[in-house]
Amino acid sequence: KPKTKQERVDHVKKQGYLYKYSKVCQDVLSALLDKYMNEGISELEDTRVLENAPFDRMGSPVSIARLFGGKNKYLQAVRELEEELYVLR
Repeated sequence: KPKTKQERVDHVKKQGYLYKYSKVCQDVLSALLDKYMNEGISELEDTRVLENAPFDRMGSPVSIARLFGGKNKYLQAVRELEEELYVLR
């Protein structure tokens, strides 16, 4: 039986995936997980999501990407997050 979005998010959090990042990056990734639960996977893949709440309170899209070490590392973190959501365990 396929897992629900909530089950997938809970699994990612229980696995401790977010802990490899700083607290601020964890906040960004947690907010992305919330967007995923409410709106779907496309919200994770679109960097324009960073222009909206709650990300706009965390900084500009460029400053958020810098928290991860730049845009490429931010995108890599998002891809890894997606993999964690859909890995079969």
